[in-house]
Amino acid sequence: MLDKRSLYRRLWVYIKPHRGRIALSMFGSLLCAGADGAMARLIQPFVDKVIVAKDAEMIFLVPWLILGLQLVKAGGRYLQEYFIKTAGQLAIQSIRNDLFSHVMNLSMRFFGKNPTGVLMSKHLNDVQSLQSSLAEVLVGAMRDLVTLLALIGVAFYTDWKMAAIAFVVLPLAAWPISMIGKRIKSYARKGQGIMGELSRTLEQSFSGVKVIKGFGAEKEISSRFRGENLSYYKTLSKVFKYDAGSSPFIEIVTGIGMFAIIRYGMEQVQNEVMTVGQLFSICGAIMLMYAPFKRLTKFNNYLQIAMGAAERVFAVLDEPLEIRDQEKAIDLGVAKGAVVFDDVSFAYDDDQPILSSLSLAVSPGEVVALVGPSGAGKTTISALLCRFYDPTSGVITIDGHDISAVSLASLKQNLAMVDQESFLFNETIADNIRFSKPQATDAEVIEAARQAFADEFIAALPDGYQTRIGDRGLRLSGGQRQRICIARALLRNAPILILDEATSALDTESEAMVQQALLNLMHNRTTFVIAHRLSTIMHADKIVVLEEGRIVEVGRHNELLEHVDGLYRRLYDMQFRES
Repeated sequence: MLDKRSLYRRLWVYIKPHRGRIALSMFGSLLCAGADGAMARLIQPFVDKVIVAKDAEMIFLVPWLILGLQLVKAGGRYLQEYFIKTAGQLAIQSIRNDLFSHVMNLSMRFFGKNPTGVLMSKHLNDVQSLQSSLAEVLVGAMRDLVTLLALIGVAFYTDWKMAAIAFVVLPLAAWPISMIGKRIKSYARKGQGIMGELSRTLEQSFSGVKVIKGFGAEKEISSRFRGENLSYYKTLSKVFKYDAGSSPFIEIVTGIGMFAIIRYGMEQVQNEVMTVGQLFSICGAIMLMYAPFKRLTKFNNYLQIAMGAAERVFAVLDEPLEIRDQEKAIDLGVAKGAVVFDDVSFAYDDDQPILSSLSLAVSPGEVVALVGPSGAGKTTISALLCRFYDPTSGVITIDGHDISAVSLASLKQNLAMVDQESFLFNETIADNIRFSKPQATDAEVIEAARQAFADEFIAALPDGYQTRIGDRGLRLSGGQRQRICIARALLRNAPILILDEATSALDTESEAMVQQALLNLMHNRTTFVIAHRLSTIMHADKIVVLEEGRIVEVGRHNELLEHVDGLYRRLYDMQFRES
């Protein structure tokens, strides 16, 4: 966990580029503070010369001075608030951008450990809390601090003894305010963590609403949400309790200070050491001084909330990039498609190895099927090839180049993937196809859709390629979604293709059409096919049979069927026994 000084330094990195705006805001604060100080100083001539002496010249002059000072203060307030708020917003915008970019570059291991809802909460709730709290601090603290200093100057200039009496009570408030701030930070940080869990529950509930309704689990999910929501309230109520408790404490302290200076000041007036105007002037300055002081204690509370949010945000920003380019990473260019796994092993953290000493050579244009029981390591092979993870040991090469020594950008340009999830964005069909090649023309998008046998159903939609398909493409059937994904991969035109259970969730009619589209996609490409349905991979050039992270058989379909006691034969017999 970062200490307070480190947090301030990290925040300053984002605020520093906007020093010009902060300087203009400081100038506005000086105008406001000067106007307040001059107003307090005007009380003495107003009382002594206007009310007591009835000086005609001052009676005419004072109202104009007050009006002028108010106009100066109004202009200063505008400069101060506008420029400090925009500076703060720009800083927070940079934090949010850096946070999102950093998370997008983290490995799949990080996403496996951190639920989507929690990550969403850090991007939205934590950054928003940091933004709102920091805005209050930047806007108010700067204004009130400068005003406080100006009024202190007026108070000491008028009567340093009375001003000193007023300041005697202020140190009494320092320690309790510090303790209150620490409690607020602790509970605010805890509350932000609970909000992350709330966001996780929301994200999972909305994404899995079909499963929830299918099993009639609405009551259980609602009960879980109410429990987490209550926990959030209980934690947040502690923040409210300590925040609310700081104000009465400051009121008592300032009340004691005012009692002391008024008592002393009245004695000075009675002894004719000072005039009534001087007494009113210094009392006005000190009363005006206590107001920003009380607000500054509140700003400390806001600051602690902001620091709690900042700790959570910077904790994510400090996550190391596990998958990154080496210093002298090479550009792979357009690969021929020769892929070699050389003695590759892999495990998630310190868990049981998923792959053990796996070696496999694939020639350019070869179709390789990966089969085996669930958990055998089939999908892990594709994840390692895409560098979602790096192997625990061993080397993976493309055209003889270690993929860890190749730039990530050039590696990804040579890969295309179609998986069973057929994930689509809530954009137009054209945008979803163009996702793999943003610079593609409309003609290229249409041609990719034609080769994927998607052009016909797209043309029948009301808005054609400009049809929005809803969250995750739910307005389309499973087969239509899969053909859009195939069109996306076709447009990529990458030499290496990964098909991960691309037809597992489809009915027979949809599967037949998707298989035709896949044949177009696989043409002249090195293809890795991960499949449970053995009927879809009978014509593969090479079938690799995996069990517990090891290769147990390699061959063509007919060759493997001849191994009567082999795993592939057993899997084949189980699937085709009935027919």
